[in-house]
Amino acid sequence: MEEEEDQFDSTLLEAAMSLAASKGWSNISMPEIARHAGLDVGEVRCRYPFKTSVLLLLGQLADRSALIDDGSLGSSRETLFDLMMRRFDVFQQYRAGVLSVLKTLPFDPLVTVILGGATVDSMRWIAGAAGIQTSGIEGALRVQGVVALWTYALRSWEKDESEDLGLTMIALESGLDRAERMGLFRNAVSLKSETEGDETSNLLTSEASDASFNDFQDGK
Repeated sequence: MEEEEDQFDSTLLEAAMSLAASKGWSNISMPEIARHAGLDVGEVRCRYPFKTSVLLLLGQLADRSALIDDGSLGSSRETLFDLMMRRFDVFQQYRAGVLSVLKTLPFDPLVTVILGGATVDSMRWIAGAAGIQTSGIEGALRVQGVVALWTYALRSWEKDESEDLGLTMIALESGLDRAERMGLFRNAVSLKSETEGDETSNLLTSEASDASFNDFQDGK
């Protein structure tokens, strides 16, 4: 049953991204996506009542791919890089469709808000999997820093036409350099041992978090 559900989801997503690439995300409807996918329209209606649901599905699949435990252990910085690149690998599979979606966001505030909330949730999982503390106020600030890092790298991905996503990786490394200087990885849990570093070391401050947003967005 689970395999059938996965096949249903992937078929629907492929159809949606294919149509978005050819016609534009704002110009397609859920019944059209269902027909293009060869799926029962009624079942699609029950599972994915809104077009935005398909975009949330894409994010969930990207998270699943990123968070697969492959047994590799590295520093929090190394792991964060790997997890984000795995997300980009999924986005890359549907590149033309995703780019079409991104172009429509400035004209659709509601969808932007929904996807923004989903992105924060995704980055909280990504940060936690990389050993970054996400609890409490300080943790929330770190999550916002990871969101800023993802957004910064995403802008490079939009322009990156290379097969190996070399420009995206360079941007992500650059963003990680700034994030590390601003204390994103202080008190991170070591993925090689139970603890790493002095628990009394300084936490990321709200001022540093705000600065990270400005730096990422301004490309400084």
